[in-house]
Amino acid sequence: MKSSQLNNENPPASASSPRDNPCLDRDSTIAALEAIADDGISYLLPYAQFLYAEKIPNPTLEKEPDAPPEKMLIHFACADVVVLGSGLKRLTQEIQKYELKFVKSVDRRLAATLKTHIAAVTVTLTKENI
Repeated sequence: MKSSQLNNENPPASASSPRDNPCLDRDSTIAALEAIADDGISYLLPYAQFLYAEKIPNPTLEKEPDAPPEKMLIHFACADVVVLGSGLKRLTQEIQKYELKFVKSVDRRLAATLKTHIAAVTVTLTKENI
């Protein structure tokens, strides 16, 4: 089989496809959100402890015009997740269904090719005795 035929059978993944977004994924069978913080630590936060989420304009935009335009705060009983980026409405939709599998930041160079781009993820534990 020629290499050109192989390429036609398996087209390259596109970063603009919602299924191939490296910032997030969804799964209807999960029970927890994996938040991969910018410091490399991965937190598995159970949806049973989900409290609420809020999406707001990023207040940093007033001081830094190049800052990500949106900010999302995801509150769990044991932790708060702060996500900065653009197109974060998709996160809201996936959280509503408890289907958001993971979130993590990716390089800013990919922002133009992604409908949902996550520029930063921070996790703060809210209880000392977890």
